[in-house]
Amino acid sequence: MPRGNVPRQPSRSGRQEGARRVKGALLKRAQSSKGAKSRNVAARPTARRAPLNAAKAKAAVLKKKPASGTKDAALRVSTYDPLAPDRVRHIIAALDQLYPHVTCALSHRSAWELLVATILSAQSTDVRVNMVTPVLFEKYPTVQDFAALEPEQLQPDIYSTGFFRNKSKSVVGAARKVVADFGGNVPQTMEQLLSLPGVARKTANVVLGTWFKKNEGVVVDTHVTRISRRLELTKQDDARKIEEDLMQIIPRGRWTDFSHEVIWHGRKLCLARGPKCADCSLEKLCHAADKTWSTVEIHEGAQP
Repeated sequence: MPRGNVPRQPSRSGRQEGARRVKGALLKRAQSSKGAKSRNVAARPTARRAPLNAAKAKAAVLKKKPASGTKDAALRVSTYDPLAPDRVRHIIAALDQLYPHVTCALSHRSAWELLVATILSAQSTDVRVNMVTPVLFEKYPTVQDFAALEPEQLQPDIYSTGFFRNKSKSVVGAARKVVADFGGNVPQTMEQLLSLPGVARKTANVVLGTWFKKNEGVVVDTHVTRISRRLELTKQDDARKIEEDLMQIIPRGRWTDFSHEVIWHGRKLCLARGPKCADCSLEKLCHAADKTWSTVEIHEGAQP
């Protein structure tokens, strides 16, 4: 073979240079791979944090929802009018249905007997008074018979009604004034009735509305106080102010009937403790804070 055709072998220095190049390329490739791997590793925590951030975002939204709900609730309360005529009409209609043709629970046969029974009912129950009055009126049939008594003589007969000393003074004093100033007839005006010993607006309203069929006011006893506050018809504590509030929203022709119905409702269902809300047809109209069962929103301001 001619000399010119013999392959030329790389020199030692050339082989070394080539090895360095190969080694450099491999090193560069390894570094590149390592960098990519590092970038992937660095990226992984971010990928794992993403759900956490999403959870935080969701939690933030959830925290805002109650605020929005509170705002909506506040808006509903602000637009809710407990004294709206339509709501008052519904309350009256429900009471009419529950207690049709209801009247005063105190047994009586005359205006005088009703006046005495109402005086005795203060700080007592109608049941107790109705146990006392039949015997009392059999013993003293007329107003003149009461006027002839001394208070001490009456005390044993009314002892069980409580506060018997004050009540005996009131009954005897009222009898004497009725005989002396009104000819033995119970007066028929608010002013005249209030001039009798032991007679305040509650007693006068009972006599005028029940016996004389005159709606001069609303009877406000403990039942009316409790229920009118539960129904948010008043925020007052004083009986006279409660009466004024009710007179503003209840039609005058319904004042006496409304009083009797609410009193009966207080005895039957809307009890002072443990009201029977599940059995009450007014339940959906009532937002009282002390309800025992409710399908509507509770209002903290509706306190008995």
